[in-house]
Order: sequence, then C-alpha cells, then structure tokens
Amino acid sequence: MDVLPTNSAQNSLFQKIEKIRRRQPKVRDTHITLAHGSGGKAMRDLIDDIFVQSFDNPILSQLEDQASFSLANLMQQGDRLAFTTDSYVVDPLFFPGSDIGELAINGTINDLAVSGAKPLYLTCSVILEEGLAVETLRRVVTSMKAAANQAGIQIVTGDTKVVHRGAADKLFINTAGIGIIPPGIEISAHKIQPGDAIIINGELGNHGAAILIARGELALDTNIESDCQPLHGLVETILNVCPEVHAMRDATRGGLATVLNEFALSSDVGIRLYEQSIPVREEVKGVCELLGLDPLYLANEGKLVVVVPGQQAEAVLAVMKSHPAGKDASIIGEAIPSPSGVVLLKTIFNAERIVDMLVGDQLPRIC
Repeated sequence: MDVLPTNSAQNSLFQKIEKIRRRQPKVRDTHITLAHGSGGKAMRDLIDDIFVQSFDNPILSQLEDQASFSLANLMQQGDRLAFTTDSYVVDPLFFPGSDIGELAINGTINDLAVSGAKPLYLTCSVILEEGLAVETLRRVVTSMKAAANQAGIQIVTGDTKVVHRGAADKLFINTAGIGIIPPGIEISAHKIQPGDAIIINGELGNHGAAILIARGELALDTNIESDCQPLHGLVETILNVCPEVHAMRDATRGGLATVLNEFALSSDVGIRLYEQSIPVREEVKGVCELLGLDPLYLANEGKLVVVVPGQQAEAVLAVMKSHPAGKDASIIGEAIPSPSGVVLLKTIFNAERIVDMLVGDQLPRIC
C-alpha cells in the first residue's frame, strides 16, 4: 500500500506545484510543433506567452471562449452594429512597408470603416504550419499589437490551430471585427447618382507592386512600399464634413477598377474616369509596363474610393488632403447617366475605353 506524504510534505509539494503553475508562461521551442495545437500545456504556453501578453486588455484577460460586451455602452456610440471578417494568406509574410500582421489588423479595420463605422473590437485566429519559427510568429504578433494600438482598437478573443508540415504555407490569419455606425450615416453603392464625384485618397498599386517585388522573381531595385494603413480616421474626417457620402469602399483585391465596376452595377449608373487625374507612382507604372499589368487592377491596402455629391466634392477633397492618409487625394471621375453599369476611362489622348472587371487575379495571394 502507498504511503501518503505527511501534512508538512504535502504542503511543500502543493506549494511547489502552485509556484510552477503561476510561473510566467514561456515558449521554449524554437519552432511550432503539433503539440502547440493539441490543447495542452504547450498550446497554453504559446497562447499566453505570444498572444495574451501582446494583446493584453480587460476583455481578453478573462480567457473565456468568447468576448462579451455591454450593449448599453455600444448603443451610446451608435444605433447599428457593423460586423466583418477576412482572412490573410499573403506571400511573403514580410514585405516592404508592412507584413501579414499589420495587414490583418488594418484590412479588417478598413472593411468596417467604409460603412462609416467606428471600429472597436477584433478577433485573431491563426493557422500555423508545423515547423514555423516561433520568432517569426512573435514578430507578426508584435506587428499586430502595434497596428491595433495605433488604431485604438482591442483584440479581444481568438483561436490557434496547427497543421502538419506541408498542409499550409507557414502562417494564415483570420480576423473578424465589430464597429458601431453613428446615427444618420447611410453609405451604400445603391445611392450613387449621376453627377456624383469619385475621389481616391492617394497613389494606386503600391501594395501590389511591393508584394510582386518582394517575392524576388524580378531583378528590380525599387523603393516601392506597401500602402498598408488604417483608414477609419480619414473616414471620420470625411463624414464630419459630408455625412451624405453616397458610397465608400477600400480598393483591395481587384483594385480601383473592380470597386468602380461594382459601384456601377449596384447603382445602375455609368462611371467615367479621367486617366490624367489618377495618381500612380512612376515606379509602379514602370513595373506595370514591364510586366503587362494595369495599375487600375493592382491591389491596395490603404486606398479609399469615395463617392460624394458633386457640389460637395471640393470640400471633401480639401479635408481629405488635410489628413495624413489623404494628403495625395484626387478627384478622378464622375457618375454619368449612361451607359449604365459600365466604367469608362478617358485617356490622356482624349479617347475612351471600357474598364471591365478581371476574370481572374493579376497577382494571387496579395493579401
């Protein structure tokens, strides 16, 4: 028969166990293993060490399977909830001007912002490939924390999964977000009318070109960086001057051309663009000419397409130029009665061509 320890020995043992349990969690592996997704101690250490310590806030610190909020507090900020989700599979993970972590935060913030919502809370779910360097994950999470802090939002819950080596490509991120839409804000592509002005907040194609060059498939030496940035501050500035904004969208995959085609089809109007007014860096133009790409279709991660009543266009443009995220803003086109559902580009040679939607994607895994 086993002999139980004395009370004194038991107390000493329990104290040692309690001390171990309260010890600051630390990932001691250099690379992700399947154990980090098993639900056991290795997974708990990974979550606590990398995610909880980085994203620490009162809601996340509860470590529940969900985040809960006070409806009364939310209703004080607006009368409707905006909810979105997005996944990020960009290759490579790190590229000039940004990385997959910052991209995941800003991309979801911007999807909320274009509805007129104030982003408040985000989730973070990661799918990790066995063999990923822990330091790479830590670097990505640090970037997410910095982006969230800059934007003034909180990451309040999440999930971690690990798949076998070869079943994924290093790291995928899914984020979901909620925000509050203030009373009186009704932004929808269905509201676009002939005579409306179309404004972009800066240069097109920087993100797509930066990713392409970062993949190392071209022997190009440029200083092109991704335009990844949060846009909710710019949106708030615009709405303060023009709460009657008709439509707003961030031009990510498919670029400006795709957004405007969606606008034209939703509102049953035509859209005319003026090529000479569309801001594109010379370096981006050069990359596009070399590879036969069109900057109108290149992805962006910090570009906002705004459609406002024509008589308010100059006021909106001025206030956009006063904001850091809109300093290079330009009025690039207008809504026209016909041909409905069609986007036309008036070229620098005074000719017109149709700007249609792409069948596929010029550059896969761009975000």
